[in-house]
This record gives sequence, C-alpha cells and structure tokens, in this order.
Amino acid sequence: MTYFASLLEFSHVHCVTICAVLVPVNLLVTLQTILLTGLGHEAWARRTAALAGIFAGIMVLHVLTWFVIGVVAVQTYILLALGGTCLGVNLWAVSHSHSMRKVLFSLRHSVLRSA
Repeated sequence: MTYFASLLEFSHVHCVTICAVLVPVNLLVTLQTILLTGLGHEAWARRTAALAGIFAGIMVLHVLTWFVIGVVAVQTYILLALGGTCLGVNLWAVSHSHSMRKVLFSLRHSVLRSA
C-alpha cells in the first residue's frame, strides 16, 4: 500500500508538469497516427497508436488518482475526455484503418472542393 500511496502523492505533487507534458504529447502522437493512417503507412500507424495509447493511458490514470481523493473539477473531466478521445481515435486507426482513411479522404475532398 505504501507504493500506491507514494505513486498517488507523486501524481498530485507534479500535476502541472505531468499535464503540461501529456496534453501536447497526446495530441501530437494521435495526430501523427491519423496522418500515417491517411497516408497508408499501416505498420508505422500501429506503432504510433501503441505509443499514443501508452500516453493516453497514463493521462487517464493520472486523472483517476484525483478522483480517488475526491477532487471533482472541470479540469479532471476535460483531461479524462481528452485521454479517452485519444484512446478511441488510436483504437479506430488500428482496428478500422480503412474506414478512417475513407473519412479522411472525404474530408480532404470537401475541403478542396470548398476552396
């Protein structure tokens, strides 16, 4: 139990630093997964999705440490939604890359058509 308590304390003491690193890293690696999926590089997309899943999982666990001690604030829900969305997008890129590529191509087509 001491290890768990020290892990919770570390998460709470370094919260700003953890979030300042995890938020941009989650967004950038998930964007990289989307781009690699759109370009058809399935092997690299799977690797970046795995890496993004690790970072998103860490963010979700970090937010859950705040729920454990009873801190319920807007920030916790926003970060939980961001981590869950990144996990969902990366899972979509790995499990149904063809449908994601189809959506990306239709978005590209509609943007080019409107320009």
